[in-house]
Amino acid sequence: MIPITIIGAGIAGLACARRLTQAGLAPIVLDKGRGIGGRVATRRVDAMQFDHGAQYVTAHTPSFAAVLEGLQTAGALGDWPDDDGRQRCVGRPGMSSLAKAMGQGLDIRQGVQVTGVTQTGAGWDLHLGQTLLQTKRVVITVPAPQVAGLLGADHPLTKAVSPVRMAPCLTLMAAVAAPSAFQSRQDRDDPLAWIAHDNSKPDRPQGTTLWVAQAGQGFSQQHLEQDPTAIAQLMLPLLCDRLGVTADDVVYAAAHRWRYARVTGALGHPFLSSIDGTLHLGGDWCIGARVEAAWQSGTAIADDILARV
Repeated sequence: MIPITIIGAGIAGLACARRLTQAGLAPIVLDKGRGIGGRVATRRVDAMQFDHGAQYVTAHTPSFAAVLEGLQTAGALGDWPDDDGRQRCVGRPGMSSLAKAMGQGLDIRQGVQVTGVTQTGAGWDLHLGQTLLQTKRVVITVPAPQVAGLLGADHPLTKAVSPVRMAPCLTLMAAVAAPSAFQSRQDRDDPLAWIAHDNSKPDRPQGTTLWVAQAGQGFSQQHLEQDPTAIAQLMLPLLCDRLGVTADDVVYAAAHRWRYARVTGALGHPFLSSIDGTLHLGGDWCIGARVEAAWQSGTAIADDILARV
């Protein structure tokens, strides 16, 4: 039986696994995707790449600042100052590099989808399609709305998660054969709430100007159920208008749907746990919409486990 299994290789899951591993334990991390990091992600298309999830990371606490400093020393992070000179950290050569550095040396098993979690007398059964994986402890770091699908609607922790609110974000990735108009722009009242010249970040591919535009909450909610091609067709004219270019200047465009991207109503606690302490739930949704919040939640879960074992 596996001692500790973590479901989800986003920043919370990676932070939890790293803290436990450093303490001498041997957790495994399961993730249904082909990459790790969750929304700290980079999309690569031929010679182009786009940070289509989290755009940068900053630290509000000394403990997370120390993590970022270590990642910078290791070469996984670099500085990307904004137009006003304020410092922001980004992965090098992409945002996914941050997650890869955090996951180095961990037992991460990708392409594994957990469809259910049930408690037994000896621990927990993780349902992996037609097979079961048995574990003594389980940590779930999926988005809050997906907890019910794993534990069931009537589980006490599912009910405890119900106040959490998360909103979608639609992202457009575009390559434009025209000079950059600016480095980044944020306007929460604009349908395109965030626009970034993506290859103005360090160690990015040069040549064609690459842009990432992320829609505001209202636009994202309104068009969430459309397919990515239709979403790109809706967002591209808006981006062209903001950049002062025409559709003829666009050489590539694609969209991505993040269904649970923004924490709009946080839990207010770093994590949730069962009475017996063998089940933990966590993620950025516990604290707020920041990469740092995900790290804090995962680290707090690991510390709670270490205090119990």
